[in-house]
Amino acid sequence: MMYVATCPLRIALFGGSTDNPYFVEKYGRGAVINFTSSLKTYITLHEDQLGFNKEGKKYLVNYSRREETNTIQEIQNDVVRVALEHFKCPPISISMKSDAYSQGSGLASSSAYTIALIKAITMFNGQRPMTDVEICQLSYQLEIIVNKYAGYQDPYGCGIGGFKRMEFERGGISKFTFLSHDLFEQFDMHLIFTGVTRNAEDVCKDVTANIDKIRPLLDTADEAFDILVQKDYDKFLHLIRQGWIQKKNVSSVITGNQVIKDMDKTLEENDTVLAHRLCGAGNGGFFLTFSKKNTLKIPFHCVKVDMEPNGVTGQIL
Repeated sequence: MMYVATCPLRIALFGGSTDNPYFVEKYGRGAVINFTSSLKTYITLHEDQLGFNKEGKKYLVNYSRREETNTIQEIQNDVVRVALEHFKCPPISISMKSDAYSQGSGLASSSAYTIALIKAITMFNGQRPMTDVEICQLSYQLEIIVNKYAGYQDPYGCGIGGFKRMEFERGGISKFTFLSHDLFEQFDMHLIFTGVTRNAEDVCKDVTANIDKIRPLLDTADEAFDILVQKDYDKFLHLIRQGWIQKKNVSSVITGNQVIKDMDKTLEENDTVLAHRLCGAGNGGFFLTFSKKNTLKIPFHCVKVDMEPNGVTGQIL
């Protein structure tokens, strides 16, 4: 049998970095507004009956590389290694695919992969199905093994579908509030790949060193929630622009690459771009743009994204 699981990539609009556990510890709370996107990650898991797994006792992992190992500990892919170690999996074959570049994307691809892999493994094991929240909780526990600066929002932002505000207290997530989907009828949203990848842990480490500069982002996230409830979309666009300026002020690393700076300037000067921001921790990955319906004209290749109402899903083939 083949076990297939999918999990959407999340796009954060407000409050990124306020989910940093060091920020939440100092200020007592954080808040992020994000949505699960129409771009997804895919995990397929299979155990053969007479081949590399059963006879050869090999673990096979296929992503942008192909790994063939005798033990879990030899697997270089962090997502796969920590998940297989947690579940003490026998030799199996795993394939990882994504609708978007996943290295340093700013779309929480590591979390999306981890969540989809947990879902696939639990189906493979035939164990009691975990709830989506339980999967997200475990995903975060596994992620901090390899990145102690991992924020709270990524697993929940990917694994719990829809457009939502997530609030954090010391120890993790405290509340979800789901928002109207009307925003996605008002604007087109596009992702533009910068061509720049980075190590998210390095950026998060630098942001943590400037923890006090994150505080204005929380105020903006709180204000954005109120105006989204009121459906004041002119004010919404203003806050997207304001939040991006605040994000850049947290650390010079966020726009440290000249390509990022040049693209940022081009988008700022483009009349068809109503607002834009860089996704994720910064210094690479994707820009997100907002434009009126069917009007965007920019000198970059871009992909239109929509809101995906579902989070992690799985099936057995």
